[in-house]
Amino acid sequence: MEVCSRRTSGYALQIVVWIAAVCPLGAAQAQGHAESPFSTETIIVDAHAVSHAFPHYWERMFGSGRASLSLRESYRRDLRTVKDATGFEYIRFHAIFHDELGLYDEDLEGQPIYNFSYIDQIYDGLLENGVRPFVELSFMPRKLAAAQVLQSFWYQPVVSPPKDWNKWRDLVSHFAQHLVDRYGIDEVSQWYFEVWNEPNLDFWAGNPAEGTYYQLYDVTAHALKGVNARLRVGGPATAQAAWVDRFVRHAVDNDIPVDFVSTHVYGNDLAKDVFGTDGAVSRTQMVCRAARKVHDQVAASLRPNLPIIWSEYNASYKNEQAVTDSVFMGPWLADTIRQCDGLTDMMAYWTFSDVFEEQGVVKQPFYGGFGLIAEDGLPKPSFNAFKLLHRLGENRLLVDTDSAIVTRRSDGTLVMAIWNLFLPEQNGQSKKITIVLSGLAGRPRAVVYRLDATHGSLMAAYEKLGKPPYPTQAQIAQLRRASEIPAPESLSLQEGRITISLPPQGLALIEIR
Repeated sequence: MEVCSRRTSGYALQIVVWIAAVCPLGAAQAQGHAESPFSTETIIVDAHAVSHAFPHYWERMFGSGRASLSLRESYRRDLRTVKDATGFEYIRFHAIFHDELGLYDEDLEGQPIYNFSYIDQIYDGLLENGVRPFVELSFMPRKLAAAQVLQSFWYQPVVSPPKDWNKWRDLVSHFAQHLVDRYGIDEVSQWYFEVWNEPNLDFWAGNPAEGTYYQLYDVTAHALKGVNARLRVGGPATAQAAWVDRFVRHAVDNDIPVDFVSTHVYGNDLAKDVFGTDGAVSRTQMVCRAARKVHDQVAASLRPNLPIIWSEYNASYKNEQAVTDSVFMGPWLADTIRQCDGLTDMMAYWTFSDVFEEQGVVKQPFYGGFGLIAEDGLPKPSFNAFKLLHRLGENRLLVDTDSAIVTRRSDGTLVMAIWNLFLPEQNGQSKKITIVLSGLAGRPRAVVYRLDATHGSLMAAYEKLGKPPYPTQAQIAQLRRASEIPAPESLSLQEGRITISLPPQGLALIEIR
């Protein structure tokens, strides 16, 4: 992350719609929205509509702070919670080469000394919890650095190029060989190795930044492939969707191994940084506009089939409570999934947990942290959004709307997400959505789940408690109960229709049984 350095059929048919802010027509009055203006929309859903494959690219990987945090039980507890909710496969973090892990030292003659004790504990812990590493190769060990250039994070990573490129190559080679020896090439070949983090910002002190990064990448990629050609390597791991087209051209022109491209974007990145233009791009559009840019760059390159991995994304790279701690994240995530479909192979939400120390030790549970789970294991609305959207199917059906995703599971079940998205600074209005379903058999009913300010969000309960910076154990238990998604409602379909009212920032999923 860069918060301190930026300027972000033949089936018996069932339909599942879990709703993050759903109520039957008329229930809005009971929720206090009777006097609010509202908009309306009708969504036509044909159960036999044309569909395409819909892999769950948004939940295959998550980011987290730095490597050493993964040794903590609180980190591993949160990891298990998110794994249970999403089934995610990969985890990425910074600073596996940081001196606090003791990997690299030199003797009095300047010869390298390697110590893999903490490295083994880190990767053993991930694998024991059913998650594989997406290895970000960073940062520079102090005794290997050409200069003691420190980035501004609390743990002060060294971001200098190496003083000796041969010693850097040997570090990467010994590191990779140790992993292959310990876990076997059949395992480690399923990992990813990403060279550095955001070299276009202040995480890389090479001068010029791009040219020296390519030197770093080239040496690293050859070192990894020298251990075993099956190891997967990629980059440029840039912020703001930068350098990808030139990076691929460099690799092709110089015959440098590259197995994937990676880059980052945040919803509040500036258009001038991402696209080189002065016009504003909304927080709700930025991530997937950037995804389209990179997708098109790779498609136009001489390596058009390279996998594209967004190894960081979120709605904000700042600490904004009204964004990452709020119910805004539900519809924002759903709409981002809708827009980015087909443009990427994998996206890593930054981050899965607020066990996180880039700005120092966390001082209170809710401060606009990036994680799905706040301090003390408290699930945020964003966690429940991922939990619900995990239920979407493996094929996506065509519908004419910007506020729904309709999918089909392999067993024929239809799963729909609907939402009512506004920017955090907007008041917004409620929305009545009528869903007209065709192609159904029997007399199905809708089972409705909600996520909104009063369903699946603990923020009101935290406010009511007076926003304690250090909640008691009793308060923590109360907040966890408040975070739970309530039991569903059951609604009748009238002539194949249901009408659902969504308050502002409501996300929804529905099961038709």
